[in-house]
Amino acid sequence: MSSPPASPPPLPLPRRAVVDRYFLEHRAKVIDVAAFLDRVDRATPDADDRGEDFRIRSLRGAIAILLDGEGDRAKRVLDLLSDPSSDPIDTAPMKGATGAWEGFTAGTPANREGSGA
Repeated sequence: MSSPPASPPPLPLPRRAVVDRYFLEHRAKVIDVAAFLDRVDRATPDADDRGEDFRIRSLRGAIAILLDGEGDRAKRVLDLLSDPSSDPIDTAPMKGATGAWEGFTAGTPANREGSGA
């Protein structure tokens, strides 16, 4: 005879329960990002290197959002990485998505709604 399924925990979880449950998973993700940035730093520059890649600038901007202590981090990071334009483009820069908006520059507000940026 099986026991009834355990009921889900009450939401929202207490802070300690969130940390206990999810810390190790996110610790690994932070180490992965650090390792990626180390690989980029050690990489040989391309012949046509024009400075830091927009995706790396965007990632650094996203990290700054994570550290600023303000709320709505997930939304602000997604906004930062997303192209705010609504006009169609003539040709895609590559097959598939780049994962970041090439127009991002440091200091661009993370929440660009209505900014026209």
